[in-house]
Amino acid sequence: MDTFERLESEVRSYIRSFPTVFTQARGYRLYDEDGREYLDFFAGAGALNYGHNPPELKKRVLQYLADDGIVHSLDMGTAAKREFLERFSEVILQPRKLDYKVMFPGPTGTNSVEAALKLARKVTGRESVVGFTNAFHGMTLGALSVTGNAFKREGAGVPLAHGVSIPYDGYLGDDQDSLDYFEAFLQDKGSGMDTPAAVIVETVQGEGGLNSASPAWLQRLAGICREHEILFIVDDIQAGCGRTGTFFSFEPAGIVPDLVCLSKSIGGIGLPMALTLIRPELDQWAPGEHNGTFRGNNLAFVAATEALRRWEDDALGRHVRERADQLTERLERIVAGNPGLKGHVRGRGLLQGIALEEPALAGKITRAAFERGLIMETSGPEGEVLKVMPPLIIDAEGLDDGLDRFEAAIAACLATSGETAKRKIA
Repeated sequence: MDTFERLESEVRSYIRSFPTVFTQARGYRLYDEDGREYLDFFAGAGALNYGHNPPELKKRVLQYLADDGIVHSLDMGTAAKREFLERFSEVILQPRKLDYKVMFPGPTGTNSVEAALKLARKVTGRESVVGFTNAFHGMTLGALSVTGNAFKREGAGVPLAHGVSIPYDGYLGDDQDSLDYFEAFLQDKGSGMDTPAAVIVETVQGEGGLNSASPAWLQRLAGICREHEILFIVDDIQAGCGRTGTFFSFEPAGIVPDLVCLSKSIGGIGLPMALTLIRPELDQWAPGEHNGTFRGNNLAFVAATEALRRWEDDALGRHVRERADQLTERLERIVAGNPGLKGHVRGRGLLQGIALEEPALAGKITRAAFERGLIMETSGPEGEVLKVMPPLIIDAEGLDDGLDRFEAAIAACLATSGETAKRKIA
């Protein structure tokens, strides 16, 4: 680890949580240079929904390279991009009766968000964008302006203008609909809120603590946006691509966003790729008005096209929903069986976890999990949520194995906390 400490910036993060050197990975397992095996409940922060090195995707990418296929192309026409666009329309958009133009804004999720915000302002002629408490949309300035996390926002170093934060579903408690607040402000000329260009929302707040919006709340939010001619943006970067059991996380709510942000697992095999989906009448860009050097990642197009085969029917979706039920049941048992944990289950699909009353305990548990060969992270503004996000292809046995290790880590940390408390009393 000395090389990383000497030569890599202090900004490095995950290497501190998982202090080893990884060399290989297959499916939902990773291996370090000492030959130790780890179960992956992290999935590359959601970029590896199909697991590590899925054979059929890897084969397509290797064959494309062997055939001297175009790798870098900016936004020129390539056979790889054409095939991806056609298959994405045939497999994803048409069966869901969705009519979107596809924009390639750059390789990362924050690029997709920036493009959506910029286009919303161009189309509406308005400046402000509404985001939500505990939201996370990326690390560039526009995305940070609609992000709730104070630590991330402070890193900007400049004022984050033209973003307005309002309460997410449940933020004000179960007995109050946070959208009453938003709707009242829009209707009252004395509220001080200008009509925004757009609203951007995650159906499940992946980095913000696994808060999950109800279908009814999302439907009402979409309706408010329509009534006030505000563009409705869904950030599906982490919750999309099947993570919640349907390809888009907003499908169960029956809503159709004006713009959709996708990244992470849209690249299929972990290759950088992002999309911004745009209702055709909103596609008002002038040629080159928004661009980026790496918006033509043809290796990602190849892997993404192959990954779409998994969505030609509902087999993967059913698998995710079955594993999600298994995960929910087991997490609830873990909470019930460990009263000292003081937590509750949150999230949806294979994006669930346990929110703790004691934030410091969450970090101790993930470190103990790593010692037991399990890779997982925390979520939430204070890192108080234990986050379970395995590759979607994980089987029942692998999920149970990982949850056994997770529960063992919890038991060890609770036992240590108990012994510490006894010593203090003594």
